[in-house]
Amino acid sequence: MLKHSERELELKAVILAAGEGVRLRPLTDNRPKHLVPIACRPILEHLIENLAAYGISDIMLVVGRWKDAIQQYFGDGSNQGPRIRYMVQPAILGTAHAIGMTQDFVGHEPFLAVYGDIYITRDCIRRVLEDFKKYTTATTMAVVPVPAPHFFGIVTIEDGYVKSVVEKPPPGSLVGNLANAGIFVFSSEVFRAIKKTAKSKRNEFEITRSLRILIESGAEIRATELDSGAWKDIGRPWDLLEANELALRNIKPNVQGKIEEGARLIGPIIVESEAVVRSGAYVEGPVLISRGAEIGPNCHIRPFTSVGRNAKIGNGCEVKNSIVMNDTKIPHLSYVGDSILGERCNLGAGTIMANLRFDGKSVKMMISGNRVDSGRRKLGAVLGDEVQTGINASIMPGVKVGSRSLIGPGVTLDHDVPPGSRVTLKYRSKKRHSGRSRMEV
Repeated sequence: MLKHSERELELKAVILAAGEGVRLRPLTDNRPKHLVPIACRPILEHLIENLAAYGISDIMLVVGRWKDAIQQYFGDGSNQGPRIRYMVQPAILGTAHAIGMTQDFVGHEPFLAVYGDIYITRDCIRRVLEDFKKYTTATTMAVVPVPAPHFFGIVTIEDGYVKSVVEKPPPGSLVGNLANAGIFVFSSEVFRAIKKTAKSKRNEFEITRSLRILIESGAEIRATELDSGAWKDIGRPWDLLEANELALRNIKPNVQGKIEEGARLIGPIIVESEAVVRSGAYVEGPVLISRGAEIGPNCHIRPFTSVGRNAKIGNGCEVKNSIVMNDTKIPHLSYVGDSILGERCNLGAGTIMANLRFDGKSVKMMISGNRVDSGRRKLGAVLGDEVQTGINASIMPGVKVGSRSLIGPGVTLDHDVPPGSRVTLKYRSKKRHSGRSRMEV
């Protein structure tokens, strides 16, 4: 049998980008999850760039109802390098169905398939491709150790080969902690397995079931174990913060914007063209400040913060370990910790986004109707697009604010609010206390 390393490989790639991103709301109120920014660029852009770095020149994006937004951003790929084509999955029918749709595109040659909602370093792609070239198996898949196996498809391995795949095992199960990392090299035999794949309990055709069919037929699947510090699944808002941190760890200092006298920059910091860092600003890297952003005067930007295009962080503000998207304004006297702010938000003076519980326990957040433990001791708020706050508004740890909502002056918000909400303090006369009034939300 001819080894892959003995011939030149020109793999096509399939990226699965049809998901709705329900668990990432309100950040996906107005965009697909694949266009949510990490280090000021969409998740999908990082992925395409990493594929291009290893010679992938032809990519099929399997998209869903957000096709127009994704196609408008990437076009034919001429700005990214590889040729990009699009295929629409008519409904959320699962990963196996999405891959099966691409049979005519990939033909009879091996191809790379990647989930579109993961952040990975380039080393992940390199290791999978190297293993595929080195071994003669028709399928190679990446696995990665995870702390909570019950959230993932878990893979058992023997002598470097996949023996079984268990989709989201119950907590406490002794099946190991190596998760399906969502990076595969398949041969055309996967399409035969997909045709035999039945729907799961979620009413989807899942590629993990197709992998089990391959194993049961006697096919060998080589497992490539990735470093957990080089891979991040992005399913919940706090995953974005961790992916943003991972991305910023690799930046190299590059200052093209204007740095006023009296500003202090420490560590790896990117300041793009047309951005301004004003006098008195104290910026501790790694930090990315995008084109046209304005920082300062007299503010503190702490590590692992990404500031989007034309955003503003002004006088007396402190922002720490946060994602601030395009055109969002934090003008003065505000604190933003471990938080994510959508586009075109505007915070009134004195707005506080708390990130630490009084009891020091990990912060919980409502995800798809369930209160989920983030596992993070520090986690602030998540704001959708065009949220406004009045002066001295306070938002408690783990609270999500839907897009276009208004949080009035003096409000302390300790619960999620849906898009378009208006939360203000009501004043009502209290007759017993001679002219005094009390406030109610």
